Amino acid sequence: MKEDRKEIILDTAERLFSENGFDGASTRAIANEAGVNMAMLNYYFGSKEGLYKAVFERKFSGFHQTLINLNEENISSWDKLHKYIDLYVERVTTQSCFQRLMQHEISFQQRSGVGGFIVEYMNKNLNEIRKVLQEGINNGSFREIDIDLTISTIFGTKYYLVHLSGIASALFGKDLDNAEVLNQEIKPRLKKHLLELLDSYLKK
Repeated sequence: MKEDRKEIILDTAERLFSENGFDGASTRAIANEAGVNMAMLNYYFGSKEGLYKAVFERKFSGFHQTLINLNEENISSWDKLHKYIDLYVERVTTQSCFQRLMQHEISFQQRSGVGGFIVEYMNKNLNEIRKVLQEGINNGSFREIDIDLTISTIFGTKYYLVHLSGIASALFGKDLDNAEVLNQEIKPRLKKHLLELLDSYLKK
């Protein structure tokens, strides 16, 4: 029951932080919407910043473990790459509000330690795709490539679509801030594009 309440608080905090930013989302509003008192919120998270950091930690740690499990699967490097792209695109298109919150925090570094914490976890996740690419090169599945720039290409495409959605919307002629458009129209195109791009680029 206690863990359920903690998850409810985190779900509520993630939504309100994403909608209103750190300064606009009060802990009292979060507690009220989560159906808990302030004492319970403070017991679990200590402070508003502690709660804010916990929202990011939950998202990052879960995805990081998923990527570790993927790298440990007994499948080909190509299959790992395809699974990674599928997981990654699903994540960034279904959590666009959270993605913007994360990018805002990295860009402005308003809370000591939080921006650095985000970068640290992002690097851990990037290291898992690095392992997939390096494994493929080592076993002869992929040709020799610039791994750093390949990763930058994957994540740069996401950045353009999610964090520069106004410019991307003008290019696509569609509202990329609309969740239905992003998930039903852009997501399948993004998966197809990245997979075809990488398949073509990595083939020997």
